[in-house]
Amino acid sequence: MPRLNLRGAGITLLTPLVAAALLATPATADAFAAAFFPTQSTGNRGADVQAIQYLLAHHGHPVDPIGVFGPATNTAVRTFQSEHGLTVDGIVGPNTWGALVVQIRQGDSGPAVRALQAELNKKRRLSLAVSGTFDAATDAAVRTFQQHAGIGVDGVAGPVTWRNLVWHYAYPDLSAGICDQDPDGNGTAANWATGAAWGQLEAAVRAFVSTGQGQVPLGDAGFEHGGDIPGHASHAVGMDIDVWPIRTDNAQCTAGRITWQSATYDRAATRQLVNEIRAAAPGHVKLIFFNDPTLINEGLTTPFDNHDNHLHIRYCERVHPNSLYTC
Repeated sequence: MPRLNLRGAGITLLTPLVAAALLATPATADAFAAAFFPTQSTGNRGADVQAIQYLLAHHGHPVDPIGVFGPATNTAVRTFQSEHGLTVDGIVGPNTWGALVVQIRQGDSGPAVRALQAELNKKRRLSLAVSGTFDAATDAAVRTFQQHAGIGVDGVAGPVTWRNLVWHYAYPDLSAGICDQDPDGNGTAANWATGAAWGQLEAAVRAFVSTGQGQVPLGDAGFEHGGDIPGHASHAVGMDIDVWPIRTDNAQCTAGRITWQSATYDRAATRQLVNEIRAAAPGHVKLIFFNDPTLINEGLTTPFDNHDNHLHIRYCERVHPNSLYTC
């Protein structure tokens, strides 16, 4: 198998052709059948973007690993793509991911290990030190994830492990100002969404909460590995998240859910929340279902049956297997 050995790094870099071949071959029949490398591009946020930034640094293109896909990351991706004979478009799809990921194991160190640790923390609700050192704790976390995913358990983060981990849904950071309401009886099991979806919504919530208008109530997002959620016709692919409108008393997390017709509905604050959601994910908000006619007339939300009492955010990517989620 052709490979490039990086001097002094202890890391094996797979060539794009070999990476593509490995990505096309599942490790076992029990690996996540729907797993794929989610496309990331300018405007995205979250753990997957941060992993890309760490991996770019590993390949000699350092950018600030803040989890925001901005102009500097776009430029670094284009340079990396050019160097590796990939389509130069600044979009990190499966082929670019396949060239970025590297095989690492216990004893390795560097930015690629930081990428792995950041992904494990967000996707498995861990608190690993993002140290860049593949230590015993990281090895144990990789093995536990491999067992969880139904792939070969060897502690080595290779292409199959990377693909399953990057695809795996993330859990929200409730400390961002999110209060979990679980209105439809699905509980915390329905709080999962893609890394980008949560990265983008968390940023929007932080911006909104900083205005002093209370926290943002979370309804349902998705299950940990996707699939149908009781009470919802969508939410199956981790890119739909429900939140509640804002109240005039800022008590939306303690005083119960309202509709846009309620006397305590705060249109101005809800408008601000919608604007923060859109601003945090430029080019990656497909639509927001909510039946307030004023916000609909302003082009901020879209009408849909049964969406008087919550905002249904649908995120999108430049490329997605389901056309409903293509920007």
